[in-house]
Amino acid sequence: MNLMHFQIEERLILRHALKTSKVQLLSCLLISAAWATPADGMEPGFSALFDGQTLNGWWGASTEDPRQWMALPPEEFQKKHDASLEDIRQHWRAENGELVNDGSGLYATTEKNYGDIELVVDYKTVPLADSGIYLKGCPQVQIWDYTEKAKFSLGADKGSGGLWNNSPGAPGKDPLVLADKPFGEWNHFRVRQLGSRTTVLFNDKLVVDNAILENYFNRKLPIPPVGPIQLQTHGGEIRWRNLAVREIPTDEANKLLRGTDPAGFEPIFNGKDFDGWAGEVDCMKVVDGAIVWQRGKGGTPYTKAEYTNFVVRLEFKLPPGGNNGLAIRYPGSGDTAYVGMCEVQVLDDNYEKATGDKIDPRQAHGSAYGMVAAARGYQRPIGAWNYEEVTVIGPKIKVELNGTVILDCDLSTVTEFMHNGAHPGKDRTSGHFGLAGHDDPVMFRNLSIKRLE
Repeated sequence: MNLMHFQIEERLILRHALKTSKVQLLSCLLISAAWATPADGMEPGFSALFDGQTLNGWWGASTEDPRQWMALPPEEFQKKHDASLEDIRQHWRAENGELVNDGSGLYATTEKNYGDIELVVDYKTVPLADSGIYLKGCPQVQIWDYTEKAKFSLGADKGSGGLWNNSPGAPGKDPLVLADKPFGEWNHFRVRQLGSRTTVLFNDKLVVDNAILENYFNRKLPIPPVGPIQLQTHGGEIRWRNLAVREIPTDEANKLLRGTDPAGFEPIFNGKDFDGWAGEVDCMKVVDGAIVWQRGKGGTPYTKAEYTNFVVRLEFKLPPGGNNGLAIRYPGSGDTAYVGMCEVQVLDDNYEKATGDKIDPRQAHGSAYGMVAAARGYQRPIGAWNYEEVTVIGPKIKVELNGTVILDCDLSTVTEFMHNGAHPGKDRTSGHFGLAGHDDPVMFRNLSIKRLE
């Protein structure tokens, strides 16, 4: 991790690490008594979202599914964009280096869309006001009056900073601590979002710990891979200042998402040879500590160990049109997509463009091949490493790619199959873990498994 942005208190890290298993130091490294900020106020790598003098770079949108307007043809989107500017000028203004809203109107929306980011912003508001920060166009990091008794039943007494639009009881919905400052004082947010995973520091206190921001507009889909930052305002004046964002590079994002493997994880590839593997290991070679699939060779090499319930963590890199797979509960012979519990597909998200071949949605990356389709569009660009976690518990499989859950299904409920082909192995309760390759030079590294029995 790049520690340039943080000053770490060791005792705070150790104390917090005792309370978290999945995130470990991931969120702890965001916690600090003081932020290292240069004299000009802008941290290294950050870009200002507000120039302090104009509304340049902002347009107006409301609470609406960003996927819909991001899918508009350019000319239709431009009309929507331009039509919003009169409302923005009516309700928003630049004043003394602050971005001020009168409590009404459309939400200030960045013209640029963002993926993995670190966002910093200060705000000051008034009693009874209600606001928030939309990430990738989705609500929201909550801001409200923590003293308004009429909203205590909604959670206002717990304070600001939570992902309030998450489902009841979901991680992140309520802030971990009450951290609001009294009215009249400035509050400070630092938000990091990697995929859907969101961590919020509010006035230097951790209030959301690596929780998934749910898609308010469609709970069956994850939030979009990219989208705007929006400042939601209603009910009272709110002032914003020091708005800045840092786009997190993919290698750093992968390291942050993975952190250090918690206790119980064991490497299943040593980075040197295929000790502990069986089957067609000649399909693979080792290059710089990574598995590289051999061109022109297919097969399913697998771990000698068998697993029942488990989590596997790995990184992969695809060539254009690359095709491979993860063998789940593989019996040791046959086509794992059918005789194993399933094959979790590893495939270029742009496979159709790269090859000209059309695929069934149940063939897309992360899908339980031929049975359940995964959400698409969450891969890194070709040539970059992707980080993936696959959790298998009983008949259920969850696939999280680069911080976003793209598949969460129960294979025991599947009754329709691609091409009406049976999957007799889908109800297997144990088996080997393996790689189901074709002839593309797909790469894997840092594979580890934790048993969940």
